[in-house]
Amino acid sequence: MNEEDAEAIYGFFSHPEVTRYYGQEPFTAGGQASQLVDLFARNFKEKRGIRWGIEIKGERVLIGTIGFNAWVPKHKRAEIGYELHPMFWRNGYAAEALNRVVSYGFEELLLNRIGAVVFIENNASNQLLMKMGFEKEGILKNYMHQNGESFDTYIYSLLKKKRLPGENLPNASHMNS
Repeated sequence: MNEEDAEAIYGFFSHPEVTRYYGQEPFTAGGQASQLVDLFARNFKEKRGIRWGIEIKGERVLIGTIGFNAWVPKHKRAEIGYELHPMFWRNGYAAEALNRVVSYGFEELLLNRIGAVVFIENNASNQLLMKMGFEKEGILKNYMHQNGESFDTYIYSLLKKKRLPGENLPNASHMNS
């Protein structure tokens, strides 16, 4: 992603529904989206994260982002995170993007473990991760702080050794996210 994507990023990060379980407040100024694009670029350069834009096939319209945070190449692990503009929820886009990015993580980045940290109240994301084969490992107490309140989160993992070579995650085209 680059500066050209900042307007679209602002479009979904300014929605309270998108940031509700994100651990941050909704954006209130376009400059915040530019700063986020810069953060994504810095994280990639420093091998701490990698983020992609999610687009509808054949269209050049950013509807969300997905990628790895807390990427530690030495230990072959990363945490996955994603968000979509609410207009595109429950259409399978997150499942399709998750499938592709997880495969990329295991096959190209040579990860052994992909984790996810999700607010307990985020039913849609919790269900999606379970459908995609992630295993719930436990609860992190008071792990995220947002809007002056602390929240518990679930911690999930998907391990490369639990997948057979060449095995894909469930067919995302048949899933609702």
